[in-house]
Amino acid sequence: MERATNTRGPSHQEHPIATGNGFFAIVLALVLLAGGAMMLWQSLASGYPVEIAAVVVWHVEDSAKAAFDVDDYEMFVKVQSESAVRHLASSFAYDAEEKQDIAREPTLLESADVVARALVKELQARLEQAGVVVEEARLTHLAYAPEIAQVMLRRQQAEAIIAARQKIVHGAVSMVEMALTELSAKKVVELDDERRASMVSNLMVVLCAESEVQPVINTGTLYT
Repeated sequence: MERATNTRGPSHQEHPIATGNGFFAIVLALVLLAGGAMMLWQSLASGYPVEIAAVVVWHVEDSAKAAFDVDDYEMFVKVQSESAVRHLASSFAYDAEEKQDIAREPTLLESADVVARALVKELQARLEQAGVVVEEARLTHLAYAPEIAQVMLRRQQAEAIIAARQKIVHGAVSMVEMALTELSAKKVVELDDERRASMVSNLMVVLCAESEVQPVINTGTLYT
């Protein structure tokens, strides 16, 4: 027998589905709102409200514990699964926007396997007293809450633009350095500091400009 539970806010809806395999599956969908009883910070640094859903596949291993150590083992599994998903969301950052170092910590968005193993481990520790064995647990949905989705989308777009511009500038600086080095090594032209600065400025404008640069012909000298 399979039982699916979809929880959005404080309401609960259950849709039982017969499978005949002796296993149970609980699907938890939690909306984490900034404020109220369902509030859950997904990381200490950001605290962004997110939508998160998980599926948990389990079976009863010790029927004596399931019958006598808890009042209702199915309700116990559901409550503990919801608590585990809440704790999981508060233990990992959503993504790595605040992790600029090379050795990044696992995140909900980028480390699905690590998050799934952590969820299984915590669930097994919580459900052991009811004689329940967790076969599998994983996140099935992860997104920013609707009230901040557009804001976070703009943030991601801005980060992509910044990253692209950084690569462009880095490449432009390398090309300018190469040009000056080769001009000096081959003695094509002798440049004083002022002419060198002017050349660097012109090359950076040409290489970094978003639109096509129009050439300007100087018929005099740099000083006239």
